[in-house]
Amino acid sequence: MRSLLFVPGDSEKKLAKALESGADALILDLEDSVALAAKPQARSFVTAFIGETLARAVRPRVYVRVNPLDGGLTDADLDAVMAAGPDGIMLPKSLGAADVQQLGVKLAVREAESGLVDGATRILAIATESARALFGLASYAGASARLEGLAWGAEDLGADLGSETYRLPDGGYTGPYRLARDLMLIAAVAAEAAPIDSVFVNFRDEAGLRAECVAARRDGFTAKMAIHPAQVPVINEVFSPSPEAIARAQAIVAAFEASPAAGVMSVDGEMLDLPHLKRARKVLVRAG
Repeated sequence: MRSLLFVPGDSEKKLAKALESGADALILDLEDSVALAAKPQARSFVTAFIGETLARAVRPRVYVRVNPLDGGLTDADLDAVMAAGPDGIMLPKSLGAADVQQLGVKLAVREAESGLVDGATRILAIATESARALFGLASYAGASARLEGLAWGAEDLGADLGSETYRLPDGGYTGPYRLARDLMLIAAVAAEAAPIDSVFVNFRDEAGLRAECVAARRDGFTAKMAIHPAQVPVINEVFSPSPEAIARAQAIVAAFEASPAAGVMSVDGEMLDLPHLKRARKVLVRAG
């Protein structure tokens, strides 16, 4: 996955339009973008949308962002949507492995009740939405086989910290948010989960979005969340390896496969070792 588009669950029009966005995954939102009074209707819309989307021959992956575990609404969300068989659940306000495991238990029960394959429903966790959550990042490694990705976000963290802003005048992140971003990236890789970059809220600033995508890809992120369909093409473009990058990765892998006993290999006049091979294989995974 390169692009994950948030879609308010209470808008049938936006749900339908999201299918035309080209996003690799849709995150059907039952949390922040849906008012409390609208949540029952949103659950109904989302459940119907999942069933219709899964019937398509070609489709995006479909996740549902449920409400936080401590808010008293998670079970109602899961009771409504799990029978439709979404690809996964996005867990907001996650504090660490224990939250992922608690959600996993809830999913296992509902998979059994709905006749779904045990473990089929994956989990994406937003792992930096409070100061406390940052101290749980190391716990995700080995937490659950369901854990597919970790994402980070600045909005809720900013509210928790009481920050005046999380952006510098040049558009970069201030210190606490840069720290949260980098720690989450490292935690995701340690947990063998996809590292997913945060949303870029100014959806009219294409240049700013592109720059942030390039920086995220450079550092090791493999995907980015979007809040508007117009952001999806840029995200998909930046997070897709270029033909040149693919060709070089193929050459590196082929060279090492031709001499499996070698620890160091010369490719195009450059001496490369096993970390280069590992990086090349990751490029090919992203390309494929």
